Parts: sequence; structure tokens; C-alpha cells
Amino acid sequence: MSKELEHKFVTELENNQNIVHKVCSLYTNDRDSHNDLFQEITIQLWKAYPKFRGEAKFSTWMYRVALNTAITLYRKSKKRVRTQDYDSVIFKIKADEYDDTQERQLKLMYDAVKQLGDIDKALVFLYLEDKDYSEISETLGISEVNARVKMNRIKNKLRTILNP
Repeated sequence: MSKELEHKFVTELENNQNIVHKVCSLYTNDRDSHNDLFQEITIQLWKAYPKFRGEAKFSTWMYRVALNTAITLYRKSKKRVRTQDYDSVIFKIKADEYDDTQERQLKLMYDAVKQLGDIDKALVFLYLEDKDYSEISETLGISEVNARVKMNRIKNKLRTILNP
């Protein structure tokens, strides 16, 4: 691979690395798993980059590769023994004036989303990233109508999970 192509890839990755971190947060429970998944997604992006034709935005292509990599590894990891969630055992010091309401609500939402299926998780993630349905459908390889219908069903599922 040429130095120019390598430089272009590194620049695009640096500019869009938050996408990968968000995907990692959605599909992992601890820092080590997050870092491992980040590394694996980066490797997959690097391998696939020479085939990137620029027909879609780099970020859209990156979402697709990141989500596909995460889903593939997540499915493989389901066969492993489940361990304690890192966030549930980490010691946190809280100041008296600190209001953690929003943080707790966000954690509840993430916990609820983690109960969804692989594609549903990806759809919610893209929706929360303010992607429009045409970009969501392109990223996930489903029709726009299907994306809308699935999202409405997912919203109902999340309501049920969050308000039993």
C-alpha cells in the first residue's frame, strides 16, 4: 500500500475514531474487551480500505465495517464463559454536589440496548447517532421502510424493558 493511501487512511481513522469507540462500548463490557475490539475493527478497516471506492461517505463505510466486525466477534464470544461486568464492580468516588441522574439513565439505556439482538443494537446505535433512515438502511443493508418498521418495534421493546 502506498504511503499516500496509508496517510489518507490514518487521517480518516483519526477523524472518525469516535465511531469505533461507540461501537466498542455497545458490544463490550470492560476496558480490555473494548480495546481488543477497537484493535480488531481497526485491522478490518485497514484490510478493507484498498477496496473502499468512496461511493458512500467514509463514516458510513466505517460504521458498516465496525458493526459487522463487532457483531461477528460478539456472536463468537457468546460461546465463552460470562464474566463480571467491569462497571458494576469499579469503585467510584462521588462528590456530594455531583448529580449522577443522567449518567444512571444513560447506563440503564445502554443496559437495555445490550439486551437487543445484534442488528437491532446497530440500528439503535445509528439512530442515536442522528443518522437518517436512508443512511441507516445503507449502512445495515436493509430497506429504508424496514429500518423504520424495525425502529418502531425496537422503541416498543425498549419501553417494555425500561418500564416493566
